[in-house]
Amino acid sequence: MLKAWSAGDREALDRLTPLVYQELRRIAQRYARREGGDRTLQATALVNEAYLKMVDSAGTEWQDRAHFFAVSAQIMRRILVDAARMRDAGKRGGGAGHLQLDGIMVAAPERDDEVVAIDQALEELAKFDPRKAQVVELRFFGGMSVAETAEVLKVSEQTVLRDWKLARAWLLERLAAR
Repeated sequence: MLKAWSAGDREALDRLTPLVYQELRRIAQRYARREGGDRTLQATALVNEAYLKMVDSAGTEWQDRAHFFAVSAQIMRRILVDAARMRDAGKRGGGAGHLQLDGIMVAAPERDDEVVAIDQALEELAKFDPRKAQVVELRFFGGMSVAETAEVLKVSEQTVLRDWKLARAWLLERLAAR
């Protein structure tokens, strides 16, 4: 259905929509649960915005399901970072909080600053180890499990776990230095 949609088949998009929407919603709900209660950008809004951006991306040649969800994670990351930057533009400074990357916490500024800081650190990480940056993007921003991440990246779950551990350590060190 993804390939048919890429080729311009609107009926394929109509058949695909309920399937994709449910999966994107599940991923966004995972992220929202991890973020906690009072967030301006709720799971439904995140999914709606991501879905609209994907539907508008006419001409994208979807390779497979894994490629689709990798792009979904990138789009959700951009939406979350842009939303954090917009909220943060009006409220500089103040209140240290905690950043949690899969159970490991480090002192960091407010949540919006954290999302932006993670995004910037991820950009740095991607320059010298793109796969580790993708693992973080898929797991942290895309809300994917180890198995789902392994499927998207076409690597073993052990590789994902190793990359996740090393990337997390690098990011935590980088974020603590800020």
